[in-house]
Amino acid sequence: MSSAKTLVVSFVGMRAQEIGVKSNLKIFMESDNQMLEEVMVVAYGTAKKSAFTGSAAVLKSEEIGKIQTSNAMSTLAGKAAGVQLSTASGQPGVSSPSIRIRGISSINAGNTPLIILDGSPFDGDMNSINTQDIESMTVLKDAASNALYGARGANGVIMITTKQGQKGDARVTLDAKWGVNSRATKTYNTINDPAQYYEVYYTGLKNMFMANGNGAAQAHYLANQNLCANNSYGLWYNVFNVPAGQAMIGSNGKLNPNATIGNLVNYNGQEYLLTPDDWLDAAYKNSLRQEYNVTISSGNQKSSFYSSFGYLKNEGIVDNSDYTRFVGRLKADYQVKDWLKVGANASFTHYDMNSFVSGGDGDGSSVSSGNIFAAATQVAPIYPLFIRDKNGNVLIDANGNTMYDYGDGGNAGLERPVFGKSNALSDAILNTYATDGNTINGTAFAEISFLKDFKFTTTNSVYVDESRLTTVTNPYYGSYASSNGILGKTHSRRYSVNYQQLLNYVKSIGLHNITAMIGHEYYRTQYFYTYGSKSNMFDPSNHELAGAVTDGSSNSYTTDYNTEGYFARVQYNFDEKYYASASYRRDASSRFHPDNRWGNFWSAGAAWLISKENFFQNSDALKFIDMLKIKASYGSQGNDNIADSYETPRYTNTYDIVNSSGHPASVPKVLGNKDITWETNGNFNAGFDFEMFKSRFSGTFEFFNRKTSDMLFSFPLPPSYGYTSYYANIGDMRNRGLELDLKGVILQTKDFYWDVNVNLTHYKNKVSYLPDERKTMTTPEGVQGYSSGNHFFGEGIPLYTFYMQKYAGVNEQGEALYFKDVKDDKGNITREKTTNYSEATQYLCGSSLPDVYGGFGTSVSWKGFDLSIDFAYQIGGKVYDGDYSSAMNSPTASSKGHVIHADILNAWTPENTTSNIPRFQYGDSYTAATSDRFLTSGSYLSLQNINFGYTLPTRVCRPLGIQKLRLYLAADNVALWTKRQGLDPRQSIKGEGTASYYAPIRTVSGGITLTF
Repeated sequence: MSSAKTLVVSFVGMRAQEIGVKSNLKIFMESDNQMLEEVMVVAYGTAKKSAFTGSAAVLKSEEIGKIQTSNAMSTLAGKAAGVQLSTASGQPGVSSPSIRIRGISSINAGNTPLIILDGSPFDGDMNSINTQDIESMTVLKDAASNALYGARGANGVIMITTKQGQKGDARVTLDAKWGVNSRATKTYNTINDPAQYYEVYYTGLKNMFMANGNGAAQAHYLANQNLCANNSYGLWYNVFNVPAGQAMIGSNGKLNPNATIGNLVNYNGQEYLLTPDDWLDAAYKNSLRQEYNVTISSGNQKSSFYSSFGYLKNEGIVDNSDYTRFVGRLKADYQVKDWLKVGANASFTHYDMNSFVSGGDGDGSSVSSGNIFAAATQVAPIYPLFIRDKNGNVLIDANGNTMYDYGDGGNAGLERPVFGKSNALSDAILNTYATDGNTINGTAFAEISFLKDFKFTTTNSVYVDESRLTTVTNPYYGSYASSNGILGKTHSRRYSVNYQQLLNYVKSIGLHNITAMIGHEYYRTQYFYTYGSKSNMFDPSNHELAGAVTDGSSNSYTTDYNTEGYFARVQYNFDEKYYASASYRRDASSRFHPDNRWGNFWSAGAAWLISKENFFQNSDALKFIDMLKIKASYGSQGNDNIADSYETPRYTNTYDIVNSSGHPASVPKVLGNKDITWETNGNFNAGFDFEMFKSRFSGTFEFFNRKTSDMLFSFPLPPSYGYTSYYANIGDMRNRGLELDLKGVILQTKDFYWDVNVNLTHYKNKVSYLPDERKTMTTPEGVQGYSSGNHFFGEGIPLYTFYMQKYAGVNEQGEALYFKDVKDDKGNITREKTTNYSEATQYLCGSSLPDVYGGFGTSVSWKGFDLSIDFAYQIGGKVYDGDYSSAMNSPTASSKGHVIHADILNAWTPENTTSNIPRFQYGDSYTAATSDRFLTSGSYLSLQNINFGYTLPTRVCRPLGIQKLRLYLAADNVALWTKRQGLDPRQSIKGEGTASYYAPIRTVSGGITLTF
């Protein structure tokens, strides 16, 4: 036996350990992150993380797969520093969330990042990509990392890499989950009790009659007389049965105790029972979500193979709303010769989506009478949804349909003053907004190695999305009943191709390591759109145009966009300690005139792995630092993201073709400008990466500065020009900020592991230059610019700065007060208060952009159990709460019948003079006028995801022929905490929140994963 007293234990990827010789040994090995280099996906290739001089955030498949979503972009919420998401709709299968990386770079041009799928640009439907197929998502944020995408890289790049087969025996994985969908956000705290609603409305009427000179007794009488009257004051509907000769509301302002719910009304010889319905309860429901995925993968020294099939059935939380998807993928590569490798990656998706007809994408983006979300949150709790007979039974019409109250006189001759002549729930059920389609995405590549250090790769990809939309507005009720219904058919097709050729050179000479690349890329996407409609349907179940007889409108158009670029990159490192990189791309875009089509984009970056220096490694004071890398980069990218007008690019004049007395005629629309060209984004980044305490604590800190020059601006034109607007390159903007991303292992033993992570982003946005043509006004603060809606765009202030009147409380009579600036004869300005809203001054009132945003989470594992919890948050920024404003408004002839917020109960009264809420009085239209009173904090904390699982021990699985079996519970969109209940600041980066959109969906599921 050896007499050695020390053993050295080592393993690939682990730190070598020296231990004393004992008879029984239990050895715990630690990861060596510096030894086992992490490889990350970068522009046109991969790179070691230590050699990367740019800025990027990476999400691995383990994190992506925990989140239940059909859209991979949703998984970024709170997960990547610098990435800000807003989601306007929870409709299953609807388009991607709005994404901003490190601020906002443009006012009129697009701010959407470029999506790269397996190396090729992707402008298709993100819902067509199965998240279970994704190996990683890499967010490229600075010039060094995304300048090679030149023409389209200004807003950042998100690279999606799909899984591939790994070496070893074939592996089959089955994953199945079943869950329940429900509404994830709370509703506003409105008055939902019919009795209390009548009482509050009565108070508003009484206050008006008293303000008009009536005594208290007379005002009480008049308020009762008009409360449910069919006139400009009344609510029309009375759902309480009040004994004859008695007032509905007593002199104490409370409902008559003898009144009972359910009012029998005789109209034209037929008796109807009026009783209120809970519109919110009727609109929303719990539903089922189920998803199944099967993957088969294998590989050896010469080839790899990956295939998958997925099925998703995601039912919405309102009627006639769901998303169904079948998706399959096949990915393979083969080393034909030592010098030749080929491969292909193909996916096919079929999808069906049902939603309700309300404009937009069927997601509730139109606040119309047919929008169930608007109606359910804005209609007072006194109005019926259904028409009932005298016994309270819901009536059925001659066609077998439930009879809904459309507020058009059909229910006891009554007309509803709010959302009149409509019933959104009926529309959601009887109308159709159905989309189905197929997408095909294919990529093939060939890789040729020659002359030892050279490799040539050619990659060709194609994407096709063919979709059909059928819209039917029913012939029984609503806006098209008189036309016997209307049917619309839309067919759209997107066809994209990308051709890419790369030549790579890799050479090491001693401690000098060089990689170089040159390449060429051509991208083209075409979109074809056709629409036609007919009315007067013969058979409502026949959803083809041939089934209707009266021609309606029709339209078609085509857009064609292409880019071509030549690019090069050189990377150098000495002793894997000093790193440098440079890149250049020359791009052309079809969106610009041939004289201004080409642009030049470049970057330069450097990094110093200071922890490899001898002085660093020999310092006892720095022993706790395992890795420290300092990096910096600068470069420019371009932005050409101004949508073409139908088939005509923006550098040519565009027209609308109209019917002029039976003859075609053209109407000028947008004036062309052949001088427009790229927006340029200069991007500086500096920071450091570190690992400490044997890699148990790691992180990244970065400073960034983005300057947008020559912004693509849309200028309105006066009517005398004939054209409505034109584009030009005038205007500059800056985004400057900090990012911090940290991860720490709190505790690690043989059986227990606990880590935490946090990221935050702080940035300041400023419009640094506007053209004189857009400086149409000056604010009281001296800022020059222009207003649009509730926002002011001016030099020296952030985007989406609110511009409105400032609320000054109430006066001694409870009337709303607003500030106004008054100038005296000497030009001195004093600030006064006024009850006349039209005299009030508009001021700058802060921006919707947050001070800080990010996410944090933790994961714990013990034996076979694992738990992860993730949050997203935002601190600061403002949101204009229009729904709260409406619910706090005093009723008028045009706004009566709306919900009333419970805060009205604390309004000013002679007994409550300390209140800051104006007196509630019918006809006072300025009590809730637009002002900073309704600007609310955009701060929020969202519990994004909880995932809890148990993996059976190997000794249990092996006898069953199973490699791995995991049971789990998953919950997404679990909770949201905001300044005001009902408000969701995540809807819009612009600070425009409303409950009239499809609410976010909370999904709670149980699942099982089996690997054979």
